[in-house]
Amino acid sequence: IGGGLLIPHPNGIVIHPDAKIGLNCLIFQQVTIGTLEAGGVPRIGNHVDIGAGAKILGPVEIGANARIGANAVIVKNVESGAVAIGR
Repeated sequence: IGGGLLIPHPNGIVIHPDAKIGLNCLIFQQVTIGTLEAGGVPRIGNHVDIGAGAKILGPVEIGANARIGANAVIVKNVESGAVAIGR
């Protein structure tokens, strides 16, 4: 976990011990950063915002300055600067 991590509401957050989290990220409550049955852990770039209840699972890469919306389930890569939301 890089420096500058901000967790304004730290309840219910689960982070796999092998996951990589870049500098100055923002993680809200009820977020899960973990694996799938196939294995592998997420790699999260710098300055990524992760909304409440989001799940980032498996060997995915979240690019720098990306934003993950509340309750989104991410199982594919997210490009730098992109916004990923649940539908």
